[in-house]
Amino acid sequence: MSQNQYDVIILGGGPAGLTAGIYLARAKSNVLILDTGTPGGQMILTYEIANYPGFESISGYQLSSNMAKQAKSFGCTIKSNVKISEINFGKDIHEIALENGDTYSAPALILATGGRSRMLNVPGETEYKGRGISYCATCDGDFFQDKEIIVVGGGNSALEEAVSLTKYASKVTILHEFDHFQAFEQAVREAKEHPKINFIMESHITGFYGDENLRKVQYKNLKTGVESELSIDGAFIFIGYEANTSAFKDSDVKLNQWNEIITDEKLQTNIPGVFAAGDCRTKQFRQITTAVADGTVAALNALNYVREKK
Repeated sequence: MSQNQYDVIILGGGPAGLTAGIYLARAKSNVLILDTGTPGGQMILTYEIANYPGFESISGYQLSSNMAKQAKSFGCTIKSNVKISEINFGKDIHEIALENGDTYSAPALILATGGRSRMLNVPGETEYKGRGISYCATCDGDFFQDKEIIVVGGGNSALEEAVSLTKYASKVTILHEFDHFQAFEQAVREAKEHPKINFIMESHITGFYGDENLRKVQYKNLKTGVESELSIDGAFIFIGYEANTSAFKDSDVKLNQWNEIITDEKLQTNIPGVFAAGDCRTKQFRQITTAVADGTVAALNALNYVREKK
């Protein structure tokens, strides 16, 4: 087997991809993970994870690092920060080409490209991204020491990260478009009981404004139609993720109306030998644990597929 030929290639190094790499490498498969960023995916951006089995609390960065080290210890090759130029789905062999000219091939692929933070797409959001607007509490929280910030969203990420941001900010305002939250009861209770957290409900952001940096947000009450302004130093947006599947839109891989990859119970796509795992595929729940489960199922079925081909 030449240097660039593998049994299985995994696209994406989040919890699904890393778990698949662990299982495949431990089964003595020659496996490669190609990641366009740093291994860990969205998990690496999470300040604290308190619901991962076996850990009372662990940072997303540490859990990502642990998974990557474990995969490498079994012989999995991980290449990070790569730029993929072309993906060719073949009948028996699938090929990945990078912008630097390197190519990699394997009879089985696991698509574990994850998702990305969804944007509000309102005036000023792009302009002030990185200048007051953030999508990552872990990355940027300490820039807002003793400052007033707003958190947009009403799910688990929004409420949990709002609580974590109180370690830095003097005041946190959670703004949500509904009159109730979609988060777990524990997350809602912790946010409501925190003395630094305030709430603006049934409202949505209509624009971000400032000078060189973000200074205020404009929002509209969806019930009354009244528009108001709030002076802030920063805004953290947690309104969900979109599947990272743009590379497959013009391919033969079937996607649903939300551009999520469609799989069967074995996590195989409509293309033989191509599997999908994690947040890039259609599924009801998106948690680290569900991504890890996907990675396991996809890896074991990819392993069986390769063995049958041989």
